[in-house]
Amino acid sequence: MQTVEHNVDVRPVCFVVMGFGKKTDYESGRTLDLDATFEAIIKPAAERAGLRAIRATDINGSGVIDVSMYDLLLRADVVIADISTGNVNAVYELGVRHALRPNTTVIMKEDQGKLHFDLNHINTFHYKHLGEDIGNREAIRASSELADLIVKAMASTTPDSPVYTFLPKLRRPWLSDEEYAELLDEAEEHHEALSSVLREGREAFERSDMPAAAAAFARACELKPQESSFRQQYALATYKTKQPSEEKALFNALSIIDQLRPEDSNDPETLGITGAIYKRLWLLRKDRAHLDKALRLYGRGFEVRRDYYNGENLATCFDIRAAEQSDPEEVLFDRMSAKKTRISLVEILSSMVAEPSFQDRSDRKWVYATLANTMYALERRTEGSIYEEQFRALNPADWEISTFEGVRSLYISP
Repeated sequence: MQTVEHNVDVRPVCFVVMGFGKKTDYESGRTLDLDATFEAIIKPAAERAGLRAIRATDINGSGVIDVSMYDLLLRADVVIADISTGNVNAVYELGVRHALRPNTTVIMKEDQGKLHFDLNHINTFHYKHLGEDIGNREAIRASSELADLIVKAMASTTPDSPVYTFLPKLRRPWLSDEEYAELLDEAEEHHEALSSVLREGREAFERSDMPAAAAAFARACELKPQESSFRQQYALATYKTKQPSEEKALFNALSIIDQLRPEDSNDPETLGITGAIYKRLWLLRKDRAHLDKALRLYGRGFEVRRDYYNGENLATCFDIRAAEQSDPEEVLFDRMSAKKTRISLVEILSSMVAEPSFQDRSDRKWVYATLANTMYALERRTEGSIYEEQFRALNPADWEISTFEGVRSLYISP
């Protein structure tokens, strides 16, 4: 009779407290991809330091979330808390860790974000996002330095918790090992399942297979219902399927994203996707209410967050509405609003392109595409063609080319 051996991961545990997906930092107005932070910086750093990285959000499939969360905050050999975007859950969990353990807690945040909750006196590790992503050079630097910091934290006996610093006679609590190993395995399994689904969704987008992308992000929403970025991608893929009909797909997408309450949102992704749905509904139905709603949503996304996707679509919708106006003064207002928006866009995007780190940005193709169409609309065609060439040189997916050309056709005749 053969004995089945199970590989047991005996590495020390690094429990990572952070948000999930793309989150907007409402202080700076920037959108950060926290998944990229985990995959490019934190996980490689933990593994380089010889630890097993377990992400806080990975345990949301557990039956009793409070017990598992507190257990890991107490028992983990190291806790890394990324408090970028002012995530209140991460800050709360950081406070629990500080109350439970005197040391081996590392705080980190994105460079442009602000510290909250009186944390500015505590040592904090900084890293830098470029757009929504992290450049390769920054990922190498940050993961290496974070690994060194983890090793030093594990070797130090000096408290890094302000609780134990100011209450030096306080004794940390202790629990038995029962169920801890099972909890860690469950967390990793949940992470692998979710990561696999997200990978399927992103790969489907890359090959322009919108039904497959919609199915993958629908599954992601089931695995983690409260994650807004998954619902955003689910809605985006759904309306692009055009199934069972273009109009039905748009209304299906609207029902998906309405759960994020776009009318009350300041999230540029939620506003941009909902605005796109209403713009397309107007193109199908010619219902002025749909066009006005798209303008309102795009307008907030651009004015509040200076988001260039919302800005380009805001200008386009102003042009569309100008063509529908009967009052000459309203026509003039819409035309001037479109022009003013585009002038602002050129300033915003040109400053991005001029940054030394621009080549490391993951959204370069969209920066070039937006600049191209903005230049075409401003009748600066030579500059527009240069940016179009740069956009196409980055090998965009079929759906990305179709999106770009749909806007381009408004200003350049075939």
